[in-house]
Amino acid sequence: MPELLAWVEGSALGAAVRGAGVWAYGVINLAHILGLSTLFGSVLVLDLRLVGLWRRVPLALIARPTVPLAAAGFGVAALSGLCLLSTNATEYVGNPFLLIKFAAIAFGLLNVVVLSRFDAWQHREIREPTARESSQLAVAGGVSLASWLIAVGAGRLIGYW
Repeated sequence: MPELLAWVEGSALGAAVRGAGVWAYGVINLAHILGLSTLFGSVLVLDLRLVGLWRRVPLALIARPTVPLAAAGFGVAALSGLCLLSTNATEYVGNPFLLIKFAAIAFGLLNVVVLSRFDAWQHREIREPTARESSQLAVAGGVSLASWLIAVGAGRLIGYW
């Protein structure tokens, strides 16, 4: 991991972000916050539906806006996060919260892959899930909430280590 962090910091991206000045770092940080809030806000609404809230609202109706918003938010957060990390990545060597954050993100993304394979998810536009399928979706929603909460929480704690 130290080698990877050194490579990221020494990359052209790291040099460009460091050379762009304080205002650029601030704008990138704001983009990261926007990406995170878009991702987590969308995930929160969708996951709460998956765990059982708002059962009268069809899953497809909630998924239509939240899935693309979450994907866009993740893209913005990942790109801006890489830019932020590249400025001083080696300072995070040994920071356990960085590893926790990356593991939680990986777990959250793996959960998306698993969810996307569920029959109920694949057919959400044409039917509502059965009781058994609703239980599967609830577990996936709970795992998702936990993963993204851990990722956001660990991300906030990185700077305090």
